[in-house]
Amino acid sequence: MARVFLNVSNNVSRIYRESLFATTAILLIGIAASPAAAQSASAGDTATTLEPIVIQGASSDSKADRTSVTAKNSAGATKISTPLVETPRSVSVTTEKEIEQRGAQTVIEAVRYTAGVTTGPNGFDPRFDQIYIRGFNITTVGDFRDSLRQPYINYGMFRTDPYQLQRVEVIKGPVSVLYGAGSPGGLINKISKLPTEEPIREVGISYGTEDRLQGMFDFGGPIGEGKDDFLYRIVGLARRGDTNFDIADDRYFLAPSFTWKPDEGTMFTVYGLAQSDETDSNVGAITTLDGKIHELRESDPDYDDQKVRQQQVGYQFEHEFDNGLTFRQNLRYSHLNLEARYLGVTGWTGTVAHRGTNAIRDEMNVFQVDNQLESKFDTGPLAHTMLFGLDYTNLQSSFGYGAGAADPAFDFDIANPTYGVSGATPDYSILASDADMRQVGIYALDQIEVGNWRFNLGGRQTWVNQTRDAILPAVSSEEVDKNAFSWQAGALYLFDNGIAPFVSYATSFDPVTNRSTSGKILAPTEGEQYEVGVKYQPPGSDILLSAIAYHIVEKNKPVLVDPLLFAYGSIGEVTGKGIELEARAAVADGWDLIAAYTYNHSEVTGGGENEGNTPALTPSHVASLWANYTFQETNPFHGLSVGAGVRYVSENWTDTANTSKNPSSFYIDASAAYDFGAVDKKYEGLTAAFNIRNIADERDTVCNEGFCYLGQGRNMTGTLKYRW
Repeated sequence: MARVFLNVSNNVSRIYRESLFATTAILLIGIAASPAAAQSASAGDTATTLEPIVIQGASSDSKADRTSVTAKNSAGATKISTPLVETPRSVSVTTEKEIEQRGAQTVIEAVRYTAGVTTGPNGFDPRFDQIYIRGFNITTVGDFRDSLRQPYINYGMFRTDPYQLQRVEVIKGPVSVLYGAGSPGGLINKISKLPTEEPIREVGISYGTEDRLQGMFDFGGPIGEGKDDFLYRIVGLARRGDTNFDIADDRYFLAPSFTWKPDEGTMFTVYGLAQSDETDSNVGAITTLDGKIHELRESDPDYDDQKVRQQQVGYQFEHEFDNGLTFRQNLRYSHLNLEARYLGVTGWTGTVAHRGTNAIRDEMNVFQVDNQLESKFDTGPLAHTMLFGLDYTNLQSSFGYGAGAADPAFDFDIANPTYGVSGATPDYSILASDADMRQVGIYALDQIEVGNWRFNLGGRQTWVNQTRDAILPAVSSEEVDKNAFSWQAGALYLFDNGIAPFVSYATSFDPVTNRSTSGKILAPTEGEQYEVGVKYQPPGSDILLSAIAYHIVEKNKPVLVDPLLFAYGSIGEVTGKGIELEARAAVADGWDLIAAYTYNHSEVTGGGENEGNTPALTPSHVASLWANYTFQETNPFHGLSVGAGVRYVSENWTDTANTSKNPSSFYIDASAAYDFGAVDKKYEGLTAAFNIRNIADERDTVCNEGFCYLGQGRNMTGTLKYRW
C-alpha cells in the first residue's frame, strides 16, 4: 500500500484544489436553491417542520445483504437510498448472500442470473468483465464502483473481485442524469465492503479448476470495546492457478478502510486498494481459412501474459446539517498499469499457422469527485427529497502497441498441436498515444411523494473535453469538446398490498473515445428509453417480483472495423425492444428462489447496408432459474444447504451483417454447503462449500465480427471458511 499513498501524495495539491472548488460550488448552488434553507431564513416560527432524515448507513445494508437474496433498498438509480419497490426504474441487486450461495468467482458470475443481462458474449475471457444489458455492450462504459465510474479509454480496465463486494447493482436503461457519459443499456455498480458496526472475522481457503488455490480474509468492526465512532475493515485475497485452456488467473489484493463518526450526523470513510492481476492477453480460438473454429488457442500459454497493477485510494464523506441539508462527497484517485504480450496468426501454409508477436502497454491515472447536496422539504401535500450534484473526472493515459513479423519458431501445426514456446517481446513501435479526458457535470433530481404516488424528475448538463496525441500514419493529434443535456422522469403508484406499477423515460450520452479509419474521434452516441412495468413486494416480506417492457434507441453506435489500427465505424441507429420478468424471493423457510427471463428484439434501424439486421451477440431469449434450500433445525440434514441452477441463451448472430449464427447454449450449475455448527456448537462458524458451473462441460465457441473465442468448460471450486 505504500506505493499507493506515494502516488497520491504526488498529486495531493492538485486533487485538493479541484476538490475544494467542487465542494464550494456545490454548497453555494445547493444552499441557494434549497427551499428548506429559504424557509429557515424567512419563515421564522411558521416554517414547515421537516421529517427527520434517516441515513441508510453501510451497517444496515451490509447486514441485510449477508442474510437475504432480496435487497430492499438501493441508491444506484437515484443516488438517494430508496426502497426498490418505490423506485420508478428497473434495478436488480445481487446481494452478498447470493454471491456466496452461488460461489461466484467473477462479477460476470455474480450477475448472470439477472433479467436483461447477458454475460461472457465473447466466450471465456478473464481479461474483462464482458456484460451486455438489454442488448447493449456496457463492458467499457458501464463499469462503476461505489457510484464512481471505473473508466476505459484505450485497452486496460480496472478489475474487481466479488470477494471485495457487499452487493452488485444492475441499473437498466440510461442513467446519464446522475453519472454522465454512459450506455443506454445501463450500468453495473459494485458496492465495496466497508466498515460496519457489526464485528466481522472471516478466513477462508478454496481450491478448484485448474489447480486454482486461493486464500482470503475479511476483518472489521469497531476499534475498541463498546465504541462505534471508529470502525475498520480490511479485506484481502491471494490466488494462484489457471482456468480452462491454460489461461492464467492469478490475483493478489489488499483493501483496507477506516470510518470515523465524530457525531450522529457525520461520517468519514477513507479506503484504499492495491491489486495485482496476471492472466493471458490473447484467449481467442484458432479459425482456419475455411472458417472452421478449432478448440485450440491462437496464442501460446508460455508466451502469452497480461499483467495489471492497479491502486485506488479515496474517501466518502457525509454530514447532516441542522437545517435539513445533507452534504456528501465521494472522491477517488486511481492508477492502472498494464503490460501484455501475445502471439497472433498472420498467415497459413496447409495446416501450419504462422504467428507473429504483439505487445501492448497501457497506463491510466484518474481523479474523480462527486459532490451532492440533499434537501428534504414539503410544498403543500408534496414531500420532496431533492438532490443537487456537481461531479468532475480527470483521466490521463498513455498507450503503446508493437508487433513483430511472423517467426518460424512460433509456427503452430493444428494437425499436431503443441504448446510451450517463448521469445522476445516486440518494441512499442507501431502506435504511441497519449489520451486525456475531462468531464464536468451539474445535475439535479427531485423525488416527490404525494399519498401513494412516487415521482422523480432530473436533469443534467455534461461537458467533456478529450485530447489525443498519436504517432500513427494518417492519424494526427486531436482535441474535441462535447456537451449534452440529459434528463429523466418517472412515476409510480404504490398500492397498500405492495403492487407498484410505474413508467419512466430517460436519455443517455457517451462521448466515445474510438477513432474512425480516417483517424478522427467518432461522434458521441445518444440514447433514449421508454419503460413501463410493475413491481410487487408484499409488505414485510423478502419477495420482490417485477415485469417490465422497454423501448431503447441508440444513435451513432460504434463498431470495430479494423483491429490492426484499432479503428471503428458507426452502424448508425439501433433499436431494442423487450420484456423482462424477474423474481428474487425467500419463498418459505430455507427456500431461496431467483428466476429471470428476457425477450429482446434488437434491430439496426438506420445505417446503410445493415439496416434491418440484428446487431451481433444479441440473443432474443435469455432465461435462468436458481433455487437453494437450507435444511431447518427439525430436519436430520440440518446444516446442509443445496442449490441448483439452469441458464439458457438463444442463438445469436456472429456479426451485424448477419452472415452466420452462434448456437444456443444451455448450462447447469449446482452448489452444496455445510455448517459444521449443526453437529456441535464448538464448530460454529466453520463451513464448507462446493460449487460446480457448467456441469455438462458445454464448450461452445462464440464468434464476434470475425473473432472467435472458446466457451468455458466445467469449472469447480471447494471452499472452507471460518467465521467468529
